[in-house]
Amino acid sequence: MKHYTNRLYWVAIAVLFGYFAYTKGWILANFETITPKQAYQMLQDDHNVTLLDVRTQQEFTQGHISGAKLIPLSVLSENLTKLNRDKNKKVIVYCHSGNRSIAASRILEKQGFVPLNLGGGITEWIRSGLPVAKEHKAF
Repeated sequence: MKHYTNRLYWVAIAVLFGYFAYTKGWILANFETITPKQAYQMLQDDHNVTLLDVRTQQEFTQGHISGAKLIPLSVLSENLTKLNRDKNKKVIVYCHSGNRSIAASRILEKQGFVPLNLGGGITEWIRSGLPVAKEHKAF
């Protein structure tokens, strides 16, 4: 019986680690994660890029990356038509710390978009000394 319990313990640990790795985008991610500096450079140089904020309206109004379109993750699936013009563009996706943007990137990728996950979210963007806007501009 003890042998069985040990195996069950290790299977549970493996499943938890697999789930954690999946939610962090470390495994089974068909999209790229980019740094804030890479994202900033793309936004400056490439006109074939869209910026998508998947946080809440409240988080967005407290500060966001200039030019971002807001579609909260909770309503992204039902609002993909709002991104139809961006289907042939790269879509830089961000949230607060990078977890919701990974989930959003998975949704977008399955629908034929080319998402680029902003690693570390707006938190890492700010930590990198990049500019944040505070105007109220919902999508």
